Amino acid sequence: MIAACGDEPQNRPAGGWGGAAKVVTERIELRPLVDEIEALGTARANESVDIRPRFSSLVTRILFEEGQYVAEGDLLLELENSEIRAGLALAEASLSESRSLYNRSKELESTQAISASNLEALLAQVKVDEANVEAARAKLRNTQVRAPFSGRIGLRRVSPGSYVDTDTVITTLDDVRAIKLDFSVPETFVNVIKENMGIVAHSLVFPDREFRGTVASIDTRLDPVSRAVEVRAVIPNDDELLKPGMFMTVGLQRDRGDVLMAPEQAIVPEGSRQYVFVVSDGQAQKRQVRLGRRIPGYVVVAEGLDPGESVVTEGTHKVRDGVPVETLEAKAALGETPTNGT
Repeated sequence: MIAACGDEPQNRPAGGWGGAAKVVTERIELRPLVDEIEALGTARANESVDIRPRFSSLVTRILFEEGQYVAEGDLLLELENSEIRAGLALAEASLSESRSLYNRSKELESTQAISASNLEALLAQVKVDEANVEAARAKLRNTQVRAPFSGRIGLRRVSPGSYVDTDTVITTLDDVRAIKLDFSVPETFVNVIKENMGIVAHSLVFPDREFRGTVASIDTRLDPVSRAVEVRAVIPNDDELLKPGMFMTVGLQRDRGDVLMAPEQAIVPEGSRQYVFVVSDGQAQKRQVRLGRRIPGYVVVAEGLDPGESVVTEGTHKVRDGVPVETLEAKAALGETPTNGT
């Protein structure tokens, strides 16, 4: 009896006395792999400008309301211009006199009563006076501040009678009928972004709303620190829900095609190498694999497996290379249908 108790069977099956190890397997198939990232961006007005005067003077009239929509060329503000008007009148009088003198002298040219050099000097004076008149008119035009483009006026920063100079911001003007969204894309996604491609952006302010736009331009250089490229998309904003400065996100996808994926729990690490147990003809075969990137629940198998093979996902601790196994379907063992993990 003592001898019988100490007799250890040399070929005992791993699953117990006379039985095969019970394991759960899953069939390895090709599955689509799509990389996804969420790019962060800032909304900007299609056109934006701080309205400032061209020179120093007093504000005489303000012709806009805060929040008002104005068209290109609309008069927004007038500056005090009495001195400029007087200068224009003086320049016009001088021009009138020089033209009259030149015209009278021109009539005497045929009689040689005036030299050609004197006539040229009179003509030069006419041109100088014409330039002075144009300069005075331009200065007078600059006393009227007009909208450089169509858009919506911001807050008013001055009042009638205020003294303003070229550093004074009178108000702001933004064209928000379209929004420019600037966002950064990692280097690995540079080949995904192309001009005129469609994008879908989201804002925390409107969580249930999708804002669709088009990529307008891509920077020619990558940031050497972040290894990202700046991308600008244009989003229609006819309802003016989006405001300049808003934080927005853009979802991007890169299709890597069909790849071979294995469940993470099927991987058996040994040192720096990775193995799986493949079930074939009722036996477990230990096989080394080379892995790629990981996604939740799955890992890409670059080498070592073929589509259609079954690997042990539960019970890997009970099997060795070449031992018989009894397999259970993953669906029956888990009580649910497994997902593809993509």
